[in-house]
Amino acid sequence: MPEVKFQVAAVLFDMDGTLVDSTTGVIGAWETFAKTYPGLDVKTILHSSHGVRTKDNLAKWCGITDPESLKDEAERFERAIVESAEGGIKILPGVRSILDNLSTAKSKPNQRWTICTSATRVYATAALNAANIDSPDDFVTADDVHKGKPHPEPYLEGAARCGVRATDCVVVEDAPAGVVSGLAAGSRVIGLLTTHSKEQMLKAAEGAPQGYFYLVPNLSSVSMVLVGNGLSVETTIALT
Repeated sequence: MPEVKFQVAAVLFDMDGTLVDSTTGVIGAWETFAKTYPGLDVKTILHSSHGVRTKDNLAKWCGITDPESLKDEAERFERAIVESAEGGIKILPGVRSILDNLSTAKSKPNQRWTICTSATRVYATAALNAANIDSPDDFVTADDVHKGKPHPEPYLEGAARCGVRATDCVVVEDAPAGVVSGLAAGSRVIGLLTTHSKEQMLKAAEGAPQGYFYLVPNLSSVSMVLVGNGLSVETTIALT
């Protein structure tokens, strides 16, 4: 399979399913909520909820409309993720080596990577700590945007916090909603097959310009190194 190499000004990572594995915790949280909200089809929810803000999922699937109730239930849901994760929240393959390479570029004024997650800041901080990931100084959570993925706002905000344009960034995502968000922001996107099928990811990327979407198994198929004022990105196993 062909190798692909390009340079960008910054990289914008999703978190769950991209940097960390919290799958058992998410399943456990939905099973817990099914006790409070009878009739929830956990299997159906898991098929489409990943990558979407917790409060947006709870509004859709649990019918919660009151803003304060949504806030409280979102916090309860994300606590349940941490409590339900069998064996804890783990760092995913390839992540450690990439973040080690980018370790000198996690702080302003030379920040060249950040995280753009649909999680709240409380949960994101807990998940990153659990996986022993040293987070960048400035990252984007559900609390920081008016519209979550698949809207482009999270990645537009992430690029702005790195002081660059989204069109000069690469997004790393495992969820269809995040792929749509990244492409809508004008970024290149590297899709990971850590949580969704190849078919789901390719469907999300339909219409992407040539050279703007690459699909790999996980981040062990990608290398990133700092060069000048940006990064050199290479996919070692390109699936599309």
